[in-house]
Amino acid sequence: MNQKEKTRKRTAMLKELRKKHQETIQRAQRLLKAFNVSKEICKVIEENPKTVPEVAEVIGMPTHQVLWYLTAMKKYEAVVEVGMSGGYILYKKVEE
Repeated sequence: MNQKEKTRKRTAMLKELRKKHQETIQRAQRLLKAFNVSKEICKVIEENPKTVPEVAEVIGMPTHQVLWYLTAMKKYEAVVEVGMSGGYILYKKVEE
């Protein structure tokens, strides 16, 4: 079997595996996306505390989604509330 045939066989096998495990792959992609959003939010609030609307504006995401992420991050002690600004809570990343 030459190299070209091996490559074709491997490509077909991978395609079949992707099809077979499509649900698992999609779930993993959603989890990775959520992790990346959390990292983005942490970068934004690392130095200076920001409100939900400020974070949403910086990362280009709807405020209701940012609030969801920040609430989850607060639950797991990745962020803390450090005050208020114009009726909004200020969030800051917890220093390690």
